Amino acid sequence: MSKSENLNVLITGGAGFIGSHVVRLFVKKYPDYNIYNLDSLTYAGNLENLKDVEKEPNYQFIKADINDAEVINELFKKYRFQAVIHLAAESHVDRSISNPFAFVKTNILGTVNLLNAAKKTWNGNPDNQLFYHISTDEVYGSLGETGLFTEMSPYDPNSPYSASKAGSDHFVRAYGETYGLPYIISNCSNNYGPNQFPEKLIPLFINNIINEKPLPVYGDGRYTRDWLYVKDHAAAIDLLFHKGKKMETYNIGGFNEWQNIDLVRLLCAIMDKKLNRPEFYSEKFISFVKDRPGHDKRYAIDAGKIKEELNWEPPVTFAEGLEKTVDWYLENDEWLKHVVSGEYLDYYQKQYN
Repeated sequence: MSKSENLNVLITGGAGFIGSHVVRLFVKKYPDYNIYNLDSLTYAGNLENLKDVEKEPNYQFIKADINDAEVINELFKKYRFQAVIHLAAESHVDRSISNPFAFVKTNILGTVNLLNAAKKTWNGNPDNQLFYHISTDEVYGSLGETGLFTEMSPYDPNSPYSASKAGSDHFVRAYGETYGLPYIISNCSNNYGPNQFPEKLIPLFINNIINEKPLPVYGDGRYTRDWLYVKDHAAAIDLLFHKGKKMETYNIGGFNEWQNIDLVRLLCAIMDKKLNRPEFYSEKFISFVKDRPGHDKRYAIDAGKIKEELNWEPPVTFAEGLEKTVDWYLENDEWLKHVVSGEYLDYYQKQYN
């Protein structure tokens, strides 16, 4: 999608982990765009992530739920969004196992609500419109010891979370094929970095190491993931939004793989050094726990397409990104305390009530 003045861009889930980085980038980099951040502010949505842009003239926050079709339709009519960057989703695998329907509702039905509103409002004018849907590599299932996921890999989701994201991907493509709705889909590997809610592995373990709590590792810890620094991901989203080919899918990866147990030990070493603790001190808190159902053994992204077509690759190495992440959490301990205690929810009431 080409750059243009006064472009109305809706970013869903913009108070969440990845979304807040995307919102911040677009608000600051494109002052001529009108950026609308729509978030329902569930447990993982935190407006404290966006304090530095909340007063910018091209930014507006909208508290709404993508599951409310009537509200979504009214918002499209009112603000005449020309583009959507869709990040709103239930995203934690463990939660999907205990409550699958919440993931079906938000990830599939919520996405369809947005697609319907776009279809009604855009009236088949694809040149200056785009529905950019952000998804996950987990839709591809699990890899063996070798091989990489490409954009042509067949879908084989193994958890309620990945199944719901696979369903949403299929609906986006179906609206493109059936109604001509212009879309881009990107499937990313595991994100990490500042502002991530501490249910995910890296911020959870940072918090637990600080507080000398157990570090629960599933199974034997030999599960392998490709890790992507969140700010690199936001930059890739920016690039695809403006220069990616419509009706195409792109994989975004960090070009590195880590087994969980090796990552945890590296994290312990970094934290011990920064907290002035003895070498290997935090490793004693590692505990191996019963594996979760449907646990995929290995994910690994082939991001060759975006590299070849748009010359993108992540500039931050994993070692650099992990150290930046640890430094951010140590420097923002009040943010972490607010999130863990739930105090961050008070911020919305004070700021927007």
